[in-house]
Amino acid sequence: MNTYSIIAQLIIALSVCYVWIFRLDNIVKEFKQYGLSDLTRNIVGASKITLATLLVTGIWFPVLVFIPALLMAFLMTCAQFFHFKAKNPWSKHFPSLFLLALSIFVALFASK
Repeated sequence: MNTYSIIAQLIIALSVCYVWIFRLDNIVKEFKQYGLSDLTRNIVGASKITLATLLVTGIWFPVLVFIPALLMAFLMTCAQFFHFKAKNPWSKHFPSLFLLALSIFVALFASK
């Protein structure tokens, strides 16, 4: 089961980094659509990249995994809220919903 948790940690981290580094133009549009400020976007982005880094570091230092996984789950829950608020189609909901499920899985595994 540890292997599945490590794979989930890597999927979360790589997905977050890909979206927030290489797809930033899409993120800028979404945050404008949600009515959120540039400062909020920058704080969320820095937080997600930091948490992603901690999840990867947690492969070698498992004590670092639980809280970052919970915080990532919280941020993905917030993303779901804003997708609902903007009445986005389910295709827009799915990535953050998938990462929410993975974050909860990682947090549950790390709590044992």
